Formats: sequence, structure tokens, C-alpha cells
Amino acid sequence: MGSAKPSVRSFNVMPVLIAVCVVVAVLVVSFLVLRASNVFEIEDVSVTGVEHLTSEEMMALIAVPEGTTLLQVDKKGIEDRLLKDAWIEKAKVSAAFPHTLKVEVTERVIRAVVEVPSEDGSEVKRWAIASDGMWLMPIPDQDSEAGRKTSQQIYDDIAAALVITDVPYSTKPEMGTYCNDPNVTNALEVVVGLTTDLSDQVKSVAATETESTTITLDNGIEIVFGSSDNIRDKERVCLKIMEEYEGSLAYINVSDPKSPTWRAL
Repeated sequence: MGSAKPSVRSFNVMPVLIAVCVVVAVLVVSFLVLRASNVFEIEDVSVTGVEHLTSEEMMALIAVPEGTTLLQVDKKGIEDRLLKDAWIEKAKVSAAFPHTLKVEVTERVIRAVVEVPSEDGSEVKRWAIASDGMWLMPIPDQDSEAGRKTSQQIYDDIAAALVITDVPYSTKPEMGTYCNDPNVTNALEVVVGLTTDLSDQVKSVAATETESTTITLDNGIEIVFGSSDNIRDKERVCLKIMEEYEGSLAYINVSDPKSPTWRAL
């Protein structure tokens, strides 16, 4: 007698597919119903990482229409608006259910105050500039109407920032754009590139020409760095000279670090 063959039970997948479709449909309908309802209406906006923009300025940038829910809000659109502001380097918008919109930003900080002359040289306007060369804003007088609307943190940062002077008349800052003046850019790169305690001693930078970019220290010593090339070598040579002639220097030139010159008081 032959051996009995095992029976094979057929499996009907149709009921499973129907069940899956029903679940998906229910979820979609539920989402649409919730999206159209005010169940997750935004009642609070939590903002972190902001020091230089006022609450009014941030709310104007976020601009969430009344009645918007966490399921409706255009998070990408808010991020794009935030990133158009010169102060904001990074932005992330997320939902914190049931009623909070979270806005996390990373701001640029003031690296220097640039004294920009008018084309005829009759006046000088001070501009704040970030480490990456972004023009942040023209600085209003603190007692003016515009100044009273400006964050106090900005004026605190300005007071601690170094000053870039002797800027070419052709320099034309524009808020929210990167500086394209090579002399100002070089001066900024020199200061940003300093890594030792020399950086903390810099009071101002003269940016007349790239090859003659000169920094002035708090103690009055003038140091010609020239271009930002070979900044580490120039810094090392400069510190060595300052150590050897401590208290008796007025001027150092390390534009060519292989042939430095200096002058005593």
C-alpha cells in the first residue's frame, strides 16, 4: 500500500487584505477628522535658543494663524521663514502633543562691530557682523526709538565685541547677506582664526587693505598680520616676540612670519 499524502490546507488571503484595508481606511478617516477638528489646536508656542530677537519679532516670524492645530501647521514653512532672518542659523519646529508647538533655534552671535563709512566719508555707521561673515544688522543708537525696540542682549554683545575700523568706502552692508568685501572678510578671518590667549587681547582691527590688516591689543601694541594665510605661524611668532620683549613693545609685523620685525616703545 502506498503512503498517505499529507493534506494541504489552502489559505485565503482575501479576508486579511480586506481587514488591512478597513484598518487603514479607519486610520485615514480618523486622521482627517482630527485634522479638521480643534482637538490638537495650538495653545502654546515654546521657543528656545533665542537671545537677540525679541518675543514680538519671533512671533511675527512664526506667524501661526489662530485656530491652527498641530496636525495642520506648516512646520517646514515656519522653519524657512525663520532661516530668512539674519540672526537665525538653524531652526527646528516640532509638535508636542496635545497643544504645544516647539520652536528650537540656534542664533548667530556678534563677532565684531564694523565701522562702515558713507560713500563721501561724512559719517560712519556701525554694523554687527557674525563669525561666518553674515551682516546681522545696522546698530541703532540705544536711546533712539529703534534702539528701545532692540534686545538688550545685542547691546551687551556689542560692548564686548572687537571693532573693525578703516573699512573701504566701497563697503555696502546688507542685512541678511554675507560680506563680500575682501578686506573686511580678511580682518574677520584673522580674528576668528586666532586660537591662543592673543584672541582675548584684541581690541580692534584695521581693514584698510588685506596685506596690511592690523590688530590692536588692549595694551596698545599694534600687530600687522596681513592676510589670514599661515595664521598659526604668524600667531606663534608673534607670541614668541611678545614673551621675549614683554612690556617694551609698540609694534610687531608678522605679515611674513619668516621675517618678522618689531619696534620697542
